[in-house]
Amino acid sequence: MIRLTVPAMTCAACIRRITAAIAAVDPAARVEADAPRRELRIDGAAAAGPILRALEQAGYPARPQD
Repeated sequence: MIRLTVPAMTCAACIRRITAAIAAVDPAARVEADAPRRELRIDGAAAAGPILRALEQAGYPARPQD
């Protein structure tokens, strides 16, 4: 599971765009988002690198959680 912090994720529309960006990299990924906490959990086959790049391109730069 990949856990990310996405500072720009503030609403349901953000979550839809983020989910679509992740689906473009890994269509089978399961995405759980918590907008108030700005947290994203991704359970899928893709590595963190391609997901981080896709989120950056979508306008939602993210960083891995420790």
